[in-house]
Amino acid sequence: MEIRRETTSDYDAVYQVVRDAFASAEERDGNEQDLVAKLRSDPSLALSLVAVENGKIVGHILFTKAEVDGHPVLALAPLSVLPEYQRRGIGLALMAEGHRVVRALGYDYSVVLGHEDYYPKAGYRPAGEYGIKPPFEVPDKNFMALKLNPAAQNLNGTMRYDPAFGI
Repeated sequence: MEIRRETTSDYDAVYQVVRDAFASAEERDGNEQDLVAKLRSDPSLALSLVAVENGKIVGHILFTKAEVDGHPVLALAPLSVLPEYQRRGIGLALMAEGHRVVRALGYDYSVVLGHEDYYPKAGYRPAGEYGIKPPFEVPDKNFMALKLNPAAQNLNGTMRYDPAFGI
């Protein structure tokens, strides 16, 4: 499997991957693929990666810029893997590579709203442990953060997503 930056020629395949990955997801709004398309042209886009297996795009991850009390952080959203390729480590590999790249770009935190049993496998912990509060009502166990820079200080504020998220 290869993980690389998304290119314009990947857009249609990524649209399908995101749509199919969220089609049967417990928590979804049905517009995740349209959000990805919208964020591509937004200045908040920090990183978009694809996972390719045997020439086929099977996974995708997107990081956008956000902030907590004026401190830049990243929002991981969405992470998508085709249903028939799930439970094979592709999502974790996408996160690992994404975290490596955004850490090198100087970001201290990645924040995700996600499943409490999955994201901790990549090191995510309840965001409140780092002083990051959600801008909406959500169980603490589902609003998580990963400290990318071990020397980073804890934050103290509410996360502000890019307006494209509609939050």
